[in-house]
Amino acid sequence: MELILKYFPNLTQDQINKFAKLESLYQDWNLKINVVSRKDIDELYLRHVLHALAIAKVITFKEETKIIDVGTGGGFPGIPLAILFPECDFHLVDSIAKKLKVVNEVVAGLGLENVKTTHSRVEDIKGTYDFVISRAVAAMPTFVHWIKGKVSKQQNNALKNGILYLKGGDLTEELKDYKTATIYNISDFYSEDFYETKKIVHLPIKVRL
Repeated sequence: MELILKYFPNLTQDQINKFAKLESLYQDWNLKINVVSRKDIDELYLRHVLHALAIAKVITFKEETKIIDVGTGGGFPGIPLAILFPECDFHLVDSIAKKLKVVNEVVAGLGLENVKTTHSRVEDIKGTYDFVISRAVAAMPTFVHWIKGKVSKQQNNALKNGILYLKGGDLTEELKDYKTATIYNISDFYSEDFYETKKIVHLPIKVRL
């Protein structure tokens, strides 16, 4: 919890309470349904919560922003961001039902009213969103194909609507066809060694009017 407060010192008491509660909720449910590795559960705040919140270092979502988390797994990056941005709407999607079972229990345990979940492939989801967030579920060309038609044309935020992707390593080859992509080094925001090679990719998605 100290890690979260180190980089996000202006949290409300409600947000602090929710972030503090995350660890026990995940530890409890992870014993029943393993969605986070044993090593990672011991470093939940470093490897998962703070990692998810890195997106908030490149954008402060405006109220009523609609965000879809594709392949949310155990609820990352969606759940930590939903705590941080309670006035935004988050839709967490995964094709594996047992993972969403844990997500739903964590959402209920925290009393998060700005999160809904769907057991589905993203291609089958109807509607549009300001941002599509995810954590390294596929190479960018594959991911762009998956989310085709899911990005809203109405712009409300400082960053253009599109993809916000948590990835690691050398992305040169993967992003060579995406000239508008911006890469942010998470090590510019956080000093921990874990983030040395971690990045956020912002890829604006043009919508034909």
